[in-house]
Amino acid sequence: MRYDGENIAIDLGKGHAIPDYLKETYWWAYVHPNAVYLFERQWLVNLILFGNFARLRDAALDELGEEVPGKTLQVACVYGNFTELLERRIVPGGSLDVIDILPIQLRNLSRKLPAGSPVILRQRNSADLGFDDAAYDQTVVFFLLHEMPEAVRRQTLSEALRVTRPGGKVVIVDYHLPRRLHPLRYLFRHILDWLEPFALDLWRHEIAEWLPENISPAQIAKTTYYGGLYQKLVITIPR
Repeated sequence: MRYDGENIAIDLGKGHAIPDYLKETYWWAYVHPNAVYLFERQWLVNLILFGNFARLRDAALDELGEEVPGKTLQVACVYGNFTELLERRIVPGGSLDVIDILPIQLRNLSRKLPAGSPVILRQRNSADLGFDDAAYDQTVVFFLLHEMPEAVRRQTLSEALRVTRPGGKVVIVDYHLPRRLHPLRYLFRHILDWLEPFALDLWRHEIAEWLPENISPAQIAKTTYYGGLYQKLVITIPR
């Protein structure tokens, strides 16, 4: 289905209700119509990440490769140019599916992508994707987990792993507990507690604690950035 003013068709599924936690906690950032108008600014996204957006974006994209073959899944839309640059790496014959539960976010992303892109936008709940097992060669989850209650986060990770083929990888970028002497550690804690109450879970716990039991430490590669405030996890799916 295509909407006026959009470049990419959007598959709006049926029965995908917006979760209560999203409506109650993040209405100001994603749900309200004015949210897109306010936050869809590259400079603002970079400011929110203290100037680290490009570095973290490129770290995630480089894990997928300069040229990305096969089927790629991006779990949730992203403000800024993350998806536009990922789309440019998809090789001929490859494809990119982007899912999000919010139609407003899917429509916003559609307008940012060039017509004819090998991209399909789908309305899906990240905790219940509805795709076949091993349907994708690689999956990327960019700054999503910190916005979820633990149960939803755990299920989202399970789903991302389930739909990625054996031997494929899941790339995750998100917040992380900064080093003790990090100048933002104590100030930013209060900001997160006020605006993003689930985010501090990623300061208190390792993402690996929410992964299914069949994922061993040997399959997880972790890198931290900006004094530990951000992290990248690359999980290789067991064969």
